[in-house]
Amino acid sequence: MTDAADVVLVDGEVHTLGEPDETHEAVAVRDGEIVRVGSTYDVEFLADAETDVIDLDGDVLLPGFVDAHTHLTNSGRYLVHADLSTADSPEDAVELLRERATETTGDTAASGDGATAAGGGDDRTAGDAVGDDSAADEYVLGFGYDESTWTPSRYLTREDLDAVSETRPVIAFREDMHVASVNGVALERHRGEMPDGDVQTDTERAGAGDPTGVVVEEAVDPLYDAVEPDYEATRELVTAAQAAANERGVTGIHDMVRRSHAPAVYRDLAAAGELTLRVRLNYWTDHLDALIELGERTNHGSELVQTGAVKSYTDGSFGGRTAKLSAPYADGDGTGQWVVDPEELREYVARAEAHDLQFTAHAIGDEAVRAVVEAYEDLTDPAAARHRIEHVELADADLRERIAESGIVASMQPNFLKWAGEDGLYADRLGERRAETNRLADYTARDAHLAFGSDCMPLDPLLGVHHAVNAPAAGQRLDPTTALRAYTRGAAYAGFDEDRLGTVEPGKRADLVALDASPWDEPGAIRDIDVTLTTLGGDVVYERD
Repeated sequence: MTDAADVVLVDGEVHTLGEPDETHEAVAVRDGEIVRVGSTYDVEFLADAETDVIDLDGDVLLPGFVDAHTHLTNSGRYLVHADLSTADSPEDAVELLRERATETTGDTAASGDGATAAGGGDDRTAGDAVGDDSAADEYVLGFGYDESTWTPSRYLTREDLDAVSETRPVIAFREDMHVASVNGVALERHRGEMPDGDVQTDTERAGAGDPTGVVVEEAVDPLYDAVEPDYEATRELVTAAQAAANERGVTGIHDMVRRSHAPAVYRDLAAAGELTLRVRLNYWTDHLDALIELGERTNHGSELVQTGAVKSYTDGSFGGRTAKLSAPYADGDGTGQWVVDPEELREYVARAEAHDLQFTAHAIGDEAVRAVVEAYEDLTDPAAARHRIEHVELADADLRERIAESGIVASMQPNFLKWAGEDGLYADRLGERRAETNRLADYTARDAHLAFGSDCMPLDPLLGVHHAVNAPAAGQRLDPTTALRAYTRGAAYAGFDEDRLGTVEPGKRADLVALDASPWDEPGAIRDIDVTLTTLGGDVVYERD
């Protein structure tokens, strides 16, 4: 049979997630593309003796998840260093760091040689990293703590981390990457590189007094510089993280990259046939000059690795009280801060627009979101360029309407709704405004372009879908179909990929995920659903034992 399929997946519950969402039993794949969707009988007709037949045994089959906002090397760090996301208290976090300190005495994989390459990686790094292996390997590192879940809720301090070690530098990064905690050794080593205003003290949030060991925003940068992994360590992190991503049904990522070896690693893995994700590189504004000089444009690249957007900050985070608000924080003075002020942002947007580069801006507070919307409206055709706003956590009705009408992509993280409850982080920081955060349903009601990502907090689409479906406020809540579409076709649209990804239909790439239960049948337990199979172009990249 000359037109036989390479792979057929049969006896499943196949959801196309198209308009409308059709349900079928089977899918046939040839040369990496879907060639038929229909009944098991119809699809098996395309099979011959050489065809790989996969029996789904009733599992739900969906388009592969596209995570529209990742930091994959950071996700890898959770797997290699102390994973503080599991800590239930400051004492728990300290114990995890102590265990890591015991494991890493003389550990050369802890950081790497620190030589960085322009063009990729964790979006908080800036400048050159430590060039001395022995110095870099001293560090005891932990990633992902969230003090908002602790009682009492407080950051880790210098005193806490001095209990881990008084001779080695210890750094614990908060999960938002805008806040870090350090011990006395790390503080003494890097204090001269840190802006005074971003170093918290025991007398006030920032300024005079003794440092508490808590640093925010630009004071975090020297810490990331110091522990930036070399090429080989980056490759280890990426390899570990992509395996974890595939296990969670992820087949594509939009990775936020800044001054690391990650872009080279992705391309080398692709050339070696070892890349099991489609990667879209959203380069930091640090690299804008280089992108222009090289003639790079959005969508340049290969089947697996492409240039995406140029990315910038505007403000910080709610966790660090640095997201820029129009009204003061409920639990402290001030309205946050600009990391990149509006005029500088407008200059970046104008330059990117002039060189056919998509732009995306991190904006969490409503003042920051407003600055981005105004820049896009004044300087660009947002719909044509598919310019994006990352996070969009707090935006009023006017801003939500303007985002929808102008065609701006709202690139949002539904897993952040974990903070939206009565006792959550949003209630602490925003008071009654917590119900105005992450108004997912308001965006879809306006037909806005909604793309979901995880920010690797954690990288787990089904967890994000669960929070979107079970959010506390009606304006935050989506039905399962709409939530799944935002993690598939919505994210594909944000990456100019809707013609090849995001739905299960003939002509699309066979990037697929199978689930052992239906999100429609168990909407209150979506987070507990397991992935049983993930394919990239029809090739199995994960299969549950």
